[in-house]
Amino acid sequence: MLHQSWVESANDPDGPFPLNNLPCGVFSTDGGGASDGPGGGENDGPRCGVAIGDRVLDCRSAERAGLLALADEPLFEEPAWNPLMAHGRDTWAALRARLTALLAADGDERTAVEPHLVALADATLHLPIRVAEYTDFYAGRHHATNVGTMFRGAENALPPNWLHIPIGYNGRASSVVVSGTPVRRPWGQLKSPEHDTPAFLPSRRFDLELETGAIVGTPSSGPVSVDEADGMIFGYVLLNDWSARDIQAWEYQPLGPFQAKATATTIGPWIVMAEALAPFRVPTSGREVPLLPHLADTSPMSFDIELDVLLAPDGGKASRIARTNYRELYYSAAQQLVQHASSGCPMRTGDLLGSGTISGPTRDSRGSLLELSWGGKEPLALDGGETRTFLEDGDTLTLAGRARGDGFTIGFGECSGTVRPALADPFAPPASAGHARD
Repeated sequence: MLHQSWVESANDPDGPFPLNNLPCGVFSTDGGGASDGPGGGENDGPRCGVAIGDRVLDCRSAERAGLLALADEPLFEEPAWNPLMAHGRDTWAALRARLTALLAADGDERTAVEPHLVALADATLHLPIRVAEYTDFYAGRHHATNVGTMFRGAENALPPNWLHIPIGYNGRASSVVVSGTPVRRPWGQLKSPEHDTPAFLPSRRFDLELETGAIVGTPSSGPVSVDEADGMIFGYVLLNDWSARDIQAWEYQPLGPFQAKATATTIGPWIVMAEALAPFRVPTSGREVPLLPHLADTSPMSFDIELDVLLAPDGGKASRIARTNYRELYYSAAQQLVQHASSGCPMRTGDLLGSGTISGPTRDSRGSLLELSWGGKEPLALDGGETRTFLEDGDTLTLAGRARGDGFTIGFGECSGTVRPALADPFAPPASAGHARD
C-alpha cells in the first residue's frame, strides 16, 4: 500500500520515489563535483540527500538542524553514505523510521522540514558512496549460457563450476562513475581470426551489460553466513559494466577479463535500501544441483524488479532494446557476498558487487548487445530504422528499474552514459614534418 506524504508528488502510484522508497543519493545545487570536498559552498556543495517525489531532502542540513539525530556523532558531514552505512542495520532502520515520521502525511513537523527540501530538477547528482572495492559476478544463467554457447558451443556452455559457486572477478573501483558521465571508447589489443598478430586499436565491439550492484554497508573480517551477508547489504543500484568484447576475446584466457572491463562501470545515483525492497522478495531460480550448505538459500533471496535497457542513437529517439527481471539471477547478492568472503577476504563498507549481466530466456530479454545481436551475426533493429550489432559513437544507453507494489512503485532512477569517440592513439609518435600522426 502506498504510504501517503505531505510532499504531494510522492503520492503518484507510478512515481519512482514515494514514501515507501526513500532512496539515498549525493547531490549538489551548484553543479560542483564531489572533488569540491565536504560542503563546497555551505549550502550548495555535494551532500547526502534522500529522494521524495520531485524533491530531495538535504540530510546534512536536516541533521544540523537536529531533525536527524541518529548517532552520537554526525553522519552526514561528508558527501558519501559510507559513515551511515558503517553503523549497521539498526541505524539504517532508524533512518527510515525517522524519515517516514518527518515526511508522512499525518506528521507534525512539516514546517521544520520544508526548508531542507530541494527541487530534484535543480540538483546535480554525484556518486552516492566512496567505492572501496569493486567485484563483478557472472550470476545470470541465461547470460552465461548464451555467451558460453557462442564461444564454446551449447554442449560446453556452462563451465563445470558454474552451478556450484558464483563466479566473479575483481574490477577497478577507480573506474566506477555516476550516471550521466560520458564513456570513451577504449583502445586495446585486438586480434581478428584472419590475422596472425594483434593490433592496438579502438574497440570495435563495445557493449553494455545490464546489471545491478549490491552495496556492502557493514564490514566483515572473515567468512559469513548467507543470513549474515544478507544483513550486510545496505542497498542496491542499477549498474552498467561497459565491456569491450573484442579486447576481452583476446585477453581473457586464461585469467578472465582485465582491460576489457576497466574503461568504466556506470552506477545509478540512487541507492534503494534493502528494506524498501523487502516486499518484493522472491526465491532464486530453481537449482539443477544442490548448493553446498554454506551457500544454500535460507529464505527468498531474490527480488521482483523490472529492468529495461534503452538505446538512443546520437540525435535520435530512444528504443527499448531489452526488458528482463532481477529474479532471473541464479545467485543472490547475499550468496555472491558469501562466496567473496568465504576464503577470509575482508569486506569493507562501500564495497560494490556487480550482479553480472541479467538476461531472460527470450531474445528481447537479453541484457547485452553481444547476446541481442548473437555476437554480431543478427543485427538488432531500432525504432528509427537503424540497426546495431555493437555500440556506435554517440549512442546513449539508459538502464531503468522498478518494483511494482500495491498502489506504489519503487524506482531506481536512471543509469545512463553516452559513448564518446576514442581519443587519438596514445602511443603514436608525436606529429612532425616527417611523421604525421593519424
